[in-house]
Amino acid sequence: MGIPNLLTWLRILLVPIFVLLFYLPFHTSRVIATLIFCFAAMTDWLDGYLARSWGQVSKLGTFLDPVADKLTVATALILLVGEHQLPYLSIPAIVIVGREITVSALREWMAEVGKRASVAVSFLGKIKTTLQMSAVILLLLYQPDGGPALLGSIGYVCLCSAAGLTLWSMCLYLKAAWRDLLS
Repeated sequence: MGIPNLLTWLRILLVPIFVLLFYLPFHTSRVIATLIFCFAAMTDWLDGYLARSWGQVSKLGTFLDPVADKLTVATALILLVGEHQLPYLSIPAIVIVGREITVSALREWMAEVGKRASVAVSFLGKIKTTLQMSAVILLLLYQPDGGPALLGSIGYVCLCSAAGLTLWSMCLYLKAAWRDLLS
């Protein structure tokens, strides 16, 4: 169990703390929740970088890293949609969560048929993740009842852009796996 895997576990353990802070009625709890999300977003990048550069890529890390990422982002999106009660946040959030479920299932199925590499994470996926994380951070900081409207607007544009890239990358993954899906 190297540092990269410990960072991934830490990210998973931070999810309930993030949720608790999100709901606490203190003025600074929301900022601290956002900082925890930022830390989780940075460790998402850091654990992969360290695993590759230190030669500590493991089966556990390969499995757990995307789980931690999806758990963190999906939790934040659900909290934001529930709190803001803004229907226009729901659509990109549903697209993102639905795509994550679909692509995860696709990767699992492709691994079973021995072709997981054909649906490996791409550079497009890294851009999508960066946009998702940025959107969530901005939307966490935005308060519809008095917060800077610019944060909400930029966050929403990032979220919609992430949803667009999400659909695009899902189509690319499905195209790469299409022959195997039909056989």
